[in-house]
Amino acid sequence: MTKSELLTTPIEHYDITQHNVVPIVEAMSKMAFSARDLARAAEITDMMVRDRSCGIILCLAGSLISAGLKKVFVDMIRCNMVDAIVSTGANIVDQDFFEALGFKHYIGEEKLRSGMFDAELRELMIDRIYDTLIDEEELRVCDDVMREITDSLEPRPYSSREFIREMGAYLQEKGSKTSDSIVYEAYKSGVPIFVPAFSDCSAGFGLVAHLHSRGDGPKVAIDSGKDFYELTRLKIQNPTTGLFMIGGGVPKNFAQDIVVAADILGHEADMHKYAIQITVADSRDGALSGSTLKEASSWGKVDLAYEQMVYSEATLAVPLIVGYAYHKGNWKNRPSRNWNNILDAVPVG
Repeated sequence: MTKSELLTTPIEHYDITQHNVVPIVEAMSKMAFSARDLARAAEITDMMVRDRSCGIILCLAGSLISAGLKKVFVDMIRCNMVDAIVSTGANIVDQDFFEALGFKHYIGEEKLRSGMFDAELRELMIDRIYDTLIDEEELRVCDDVMREITDSLEPRPYSSREFIREMGAYLQEKGSKTSDSIVYEAYKSGVPIFVPAFSDCSAGFGLVAHLHSRGDGPKVAIDSGKDFYELTRLKIQNPTTGLFMIGGGVPKNFAQDIVVAADILGHEADMHKYAIQITVADSRDGALSGSTLKEASSWGKVDLAYEQMVYSEATLAVPLIVGYAYHKGNWKNRPSRNWNNILDAVPVG
């Protein structure tokens, strides 16, 4: 195996605009088990879009962009179907921003899933995500760009949202190498992106290099408390909210917790009115990714009227659910909230 032979066929991102799945999802609503769960989740997603008072928060966990779902989320931004994003760093930096720099993810041969060839892949500087391959040398370029952006900023604490907006500004200045980028589309549309565990990705490598080079001098820092406060302010200013959650972990909990945080700040914040979660995690071990939305209601985070768990792998469920809401067309008159401008208007010191 050679590196050029392995990195031959790029992942192609699913295009919801090209496939009207409404009849399929409506047929599934008359079935049972996971099919009916998925259909109800699609209807709740469309309800969020129809509800003009609802601010929609998209939560991303797992390797979703590398798997071919990037354009789904880009189209959600373009169509005003999402007002804020809470994500893992890998999706935003190592995968989306990585592709905006001109790099790709590649389809791996079937035999590579076994793990028997991982030592050879390491020698070739190829990283594997199940059946997807990434050029490690290109990831190092992404690390270097993150350091370049960090070094260019005024030394002070930043929320991850503020930093990711600077990543969008970088793509605006240098030119995005792809027509579809979550970071760049969100930058143009004023959609804030929060990555609560920001150092857990290529951003972390860039920050480490920046901190090391500055020694005792002034430095850029990421303020996770500022992240939490900014997203909580959005909840206070937009009481009706809905969650579209893929996976679980930190993005899920971060977005759910803003209801409690608003209450601590003295505001009678409503629970999230709408919530769906797509996950393959099990609830029996008490882990966050598998905790049900009904469980979240016991914490005062999610209302029970319009919530739905969908136990499915994301590449199967997301195109159907989001595609359904897209082709129903209720996004066409939905206004852009431009929440970045709201947060920038009153900077957090």
